[in-house]
Amino acid sequence: MRPPYPPPPERSAELRRRFAEEARSERPDLSTLCLLVGAAADGALDEAGMDAAQVELDRLAGQLPFRPGGSLSWATALHHLLGVQHGFRGSPADYQRLESSLLHQVLRRRRGLPILLSVVWMEVARRAGAPVYGVALPGHFVVGIGPAEEQVLVDPFDGGRVLGGGDAELLVAGATGAPLDPSMLVPATPLEVVSRILNNVRAWAAARPERSDVGLWAVELALLVPSHPARLRYERAQLLVQRGDFVDGAVELEEYAELIRVVDEGAAERVRGQARAARALLN
Repeated sequence: MRPPYPPPPERSAELRRRFAEEARSERPDLSTLCLLVGAAADGALDEAGMDAAQVELDRLAGQLPFRPGGSLSWATALHHLLGVQHGFRGSPADYQRLESSLLHQVLRRRRGLPILLSVVWMEVARRAGAPVYGVALPGHFVVGIGPAEEQVLVDPFDGGRVLGGGDAELLVAGATGAPLDPSMLVPATPLEVVSRILNNVRAWAAARPERSDVGLWAVELALLVPSHPARLRYERAQLLVQRGDFVDGAVELEEYAELIRVVDEGAAERVRGQARAARALLN
């Protein structure tokens, strides 16, 4: 299967505009943001395809029986519907595929990264009325159901398995070597979720220099999320230079140098040197 490639420039610009609008809205919609990321990645995803993905989430939610019995009942129902009946889960090979970070592809393939499978769990459960939210553990994204005092954690990457006793502690220790802190169990906002998805895409692209096109659209979307890290400007500048856009890359480097000058003049001067080197490549 042909890997996804971004759409033409006009379509990309329109998708960035819509992404920025949604990200800055009063209540950003997670599925919409994820599908806009998917459309930015995959020029084959048109408006009909985005609508079809939303319809599929609605369809799956319609198959979920009402569970008034509490957090564990919701978790069990989601596991049986999504993990068992529909076969949503992940495997180590999914980390090597860009499609594993794209919601429309995850809905089609029933495979994906932990965070995208968690988006499926959250969006299906939310539509059915469950008290559900994402939990951004270090190194592994899971789903929480119910208030803190009766919170149940499930792992969509493992088919929605309910995490017992020390499972969350083991996940955190395996990723960081540090103990689980209660602050790690708080609900993640839609913008935090989509920022982490874009981080994953950028990491995927960074390991594949031939796909700098992916790194560029991912960092440009990340820059549209309010309160983004300033260093994203530097990353974008490097990508522009890498792709041969020396003038715009140099301008971005100079603007970033000005931004950090007040806190680290030495670093700012090094960045200015990179801008001069980029301009020299024009000769």
